[in-house]
Amino acid sequence: MNKANLLYAQSGGVTAVINATAASVIEAARARADAVGRVLAARHGILGALDEDLIDTAPLSVVDLRRLAGTPGGAFGSCRFDLDPPEANRDQYDRLFAVLAAHDIGYFLYNGGNGSMDTVAKVSRAAAERGYPLVCVGVPKTVDNDLEGTDCSPGFGSAAKYAATSMLEAGLDLAAMTSRVGRAFVLEVMGRNAGWLAAATALAARNDDEPPHVILMPEVPFDEEAFLAVVRSTVSRLGYCAVTVSEGIRRADGSLLMEQDEDAKGHVQLGGAGQCIARLIHSRLGYKHHWAIPDYLQRAAGHLVSATDHAQARAVGQAAVEYALAGRDGVMAAIRRLADAPYRWDVAPVAVAAIANLERQVPRAFIRPDGLHVTDAARTYLRPLIEGEMPACFAGGLPDYPRFPLPGVPRKLAPYRP
Repeated sequence: MNKANLLYAQSGGVTAVINATAASVIEAARARADAVGRVLAARHGILGALDEDLIDTAPLSVVDLRRLAGTPGGAFGSCRFDLDPPEANRDQYDRLFAVLAAHDIGYFLYNGGNGSMDTVAKVSRAAAERGYPLVCVGVPKTVDNDLEGTDCSPGFGSAAKYAATSMLEAGLDLAAMTSRVGRAFVLEVMGRNAGWLAAATALAARNDDEPPHVILMPEVPFDEEAFLAVVRSTVSRLGYCAVTVSEGIRRADGSLLMEQDEDAKGHVQLGGAGQCIARLIHSRLGYKHHWAIPDYLQRAAGHLVSATDHAQARAVGQAAVEYALAGRDGVMAAIRRLADAPYRWDVAPVAVAAIANLERQVPRAFIRPDGLHVTDAARTYLRPLIEGEMPACFAGGLPDYPRFPLPGVPRKLAPYRP
């Protein structure tokens, strides 16, 4: 009897540990050679599956997989593409299942955020309607930490560690350069609708006088006067003020403080909120001002990976394979917190249909009553997620991130023409 093949794909913005998940999926599937045939990957997520652009992972050696697990980015390529509902675009699903059938795919693992879990739910439903034998499993990943159903998302802990470290080091510079005029620094981090990364920069401070002094999150409408009052008070006390801003902060009427262009599907590209806040401080209070936008840096910092995050990224990959082989269709491998001190966690399945496209925001209990910082409860939740180090290998003074052999699988179908 032929064994079904497994198809793995990466989706959405990549992280410092998504390849650790990929390596774990491949290792776990190889360990079950009694049940899994070939382990394939789709190049650039679901787009690669539609285009029949598949990768054979067999050439990746044990050493390659070990090094892959320590490499940031997305080795197999990612995408931001949403499948249409099955009933709205039957041709799209005809093509997808033609590719799956042509390559004997019986297991589909999709590694991404809340939109990716929607893809898992759609493909699972379409397979059931067609009577195609396919087990679909979601594998969580997002630096935004906004996935429902899981205590935290792989990728977040390392991005949080980078953001908090950036604020810590910038704060030392800021304190050293304080002048009689007063000085302000603004760090803009990712977070369209959820302020988890901004909240994590609070871990840089050991007391109220250390940066960041203000944290602006999308969960709290921006109150210009209340914000400026805290900045003024902080500068009068310390000579400087450091502010963290989520890119998606909004005014009281719900409008974004700053946005860029829309893409073809109407998705708004964010960016510039930090500059806007810095200039507001300068225009209203007259302080010298600087701002920084880490952008890709916060999710690609393989030299500053959280050991907790890395372990969780590997654990969800292994669990996803186990769920697939057990026939647990339509679930996501979620992280479950068992205790705060000492921090303990495990992995458990949750139904993707119940969490797809939902966004988990920072709870009110984690936000200070004035809305301008976080509480001790937030720090208790966040601290263990950034703990532990995964030292990177260096060569020539730089991290030694390898490139891997990724041969394409011969195509069996005609080119895809959507």
